Amino acid sequence: MQTLDEILKVSASRHTHLCPRQVLGARIGLAGASALGMELPRRDKRLLVILETDGCFADGIEAATACTVGHRTLRIEDYGKTAATFVDTLTEQTIRISPRNNARELAWEYAPSARNKWESQLIGYQHIPDELLFHCQWVELTVSVKQIIGQPGKRVMCEACGEEIINQREVMHEGTTLCRACAGYSYYLQASSEISIKSQTN
Repeated sequence: MQTLDEILKVSASRHTHLCPRQVLGARIGLAGASALGMELPRRDKRLLVILETDGCFADGIEAATACTVGHRTLRIEDYGKTAATFVDTLTEQTIRISPRNNARELAWEYAPSARNKWESQLIGYQHIPDELLFHCQWVELTVSVKQIIGQPGKRVMCEACGEEIINQREVMHEGTTLCRACAGYSYYLQASSEISIKSQTN
């Protein structure tokens, strides 16, 4: 098992520097796995982590757990919150962890020589005990783990746009197979018809 210092070095090397949210991510990653009785870093897909924000925090979580988007063990539900939910995909035990509201103020007590707020958080977050730094609660997922993960290898075509849908992300509407965009859950609106893109390869 890696030490916090080792994890932070990995996170900093990927992020180009170390910041307080990376420290929170690393600490929360360690705490979440510990609560589920799991060793880190993971070399399997038993641990699923759902983040509620992206950015620096995600880098810390990834460095601590070895869960990644590419392995489909790390997901982002962007609520704009520095929080993460850890799921044991075998037992379906699920715990959500977030920093306590007074974490920033508490950091000063653990970094009295810090020159500013940023530095107090960077240092303090590395030393505040888990029970003072984090709010932890057992939770239940609103959908099953199987639904979240989906089933690799399953492919269907959207009957509206004709694009392929993988991992069982299709939506059935009145007997019609649709992608989420065509079903009305799109994050984009079409601004024009199809355009040509020049190849970047030689």
